[in-house]
Amino acid sequence: MILAGDLAARAAKVRLAVFDVDGVLTDGSLVYTADGEQTKTFNTLDGHGLKMLQASGVHLAIISGRRSAALARRADDLGIAHCLMGIDDKRTAFLELTASLQLTTEQAAGLGDDVVDLPFLIRCGLSACVPNAPAFVKSRVHFVTRANGGNGAAREFCEAIMAAQGTLEGALQRYLD
Repeated sequence: MILAGDLAARAAKVRLAVFDVDGVLTDGSLVYTADGEQTKTFNTLDGHGLKMLQASGVHLAIISGRRSAALARRADDLGIAHCLMGIDDKRTAFLELTASLQLTTEQAAGLGDDVVDLPFLIRCGLSACVPNAPAFVKSRVHFVTRANGGNGAAREFCEAIMAAQGTLEGALQRYLD
């Protein structure tokens, strides 16, 4: 997805990208083992998009209402230093995170899927949600991804930011050299 006009200008300022998990980095399904352990399925294309965005100089963060060993492992695998789990107050967590990184909220981008994400999404300089988000959420973000959560939405979001910042072509070119 190529962002134009105001959206491209917003994306050009991004130095932090914040992601919800269930319904964004996963398809939103909750699967429990017989032992009661929660499992999650992550998309490798999304993961590579996150790694490319991080390599371009943008900080990555996860703010999730749930605690999950699977999420902790995925964040570790991707090198995401800011993995905030069990967060009931996403607004405060977001504001504390931006302050700790010495960034303004205008320099942050956020991708979510439900009303619990609005406390940080409405404060981001660039915000998006997935297509199956409630209309209430869609009407309060800057754009809606084409891909669904857990199925390429995070990759699309990352590439849109990188394209606006002029870093996408270089990141992709290295695979052709």
